Amino acid sequence: MLSFLKPKTTLKDLIPANYVDIHSHLLPGIDDGAKNNDNSMFLVSELKSIGFSKFITTPHIYRGVWDNTKESIISNYKETLSFFSNKSIDIKLKVAAEYLLNDHFVELLNKNEILTLKENYVLVEMSYINPPIQLYDILFKLQVAGYKPILAHPERYAFYHKSTEEYKKLKKHGCLFQLNLLSTVGYYGSEVMKAANFLLKEGMIDFVGSDVHHEQHVKAFQNKILIKDEKALTDAISNNQFFTF
Repeated sequence: MLSFLKPKTTLKDLIPANYVDIHSHLLPGIDDGAKNNDNSMFLVSELKSIGFSKFITTPHIYRGVWDNTKESIISNYKETLSFFSNKSIDIKLKVAAEYLLNDHFVELLNKNEILTLKENYVLVEMSYINPPIQLYDILFKLQVAGYKPILAHPERYAFYHKSTEEYKKLKKHGCLFQLNLLSTVGYYGSEVMKAANFLLKEGMIDFVGSDVHHEQHVKAFQNKILIKDEKALTDAISNNQFFTF
């Protein structure tokens, strides 16, 4: 059959039964994700119906916006597990955090107060306005401290869209890349989708994540894949098995 006559794959169809999600905002009332326990339960149930098997949820730590701490996140996590247990909901859930790369993150690093995805792997992000001036200094300190940075949704940083060499520089400085799955269906716009396509084509994507915050994100998994390199995407999805627990 001619390729242009083949029906396009929906994103949900690419999610394997054993998929481990490493980026989401499912804990209730702690950031801009799930609003309450019932909302958290709804999101988890919907994602499980798609094929999600295990979740490492990652609330934001961003001083002045979401003033979460290692202790407050763990406390919320334990309360959420108790809620699910009381509702007889079987869920494989762990907790880490998504850290904004800034001076506050360096403070937490110096205090050894980092929640990791697994072992020494830590999920980090940048401002969508511009990268931190001290970006490479922070990445150096992070790795000297023994951590491996996984940069969340590199395709969404518009300031890199016209300077793709910066992506290669980040990789050379030890950054692993986590693609947002919804970028592949154009959820964040065409420019983000183009960046996602470029990163997949160049073999730069190491892992993926849902980055689910709300119901609209879940619904978007019904959309068709728009990126060209579907194999690179399925390979990256498979790589998430590294984080199984």
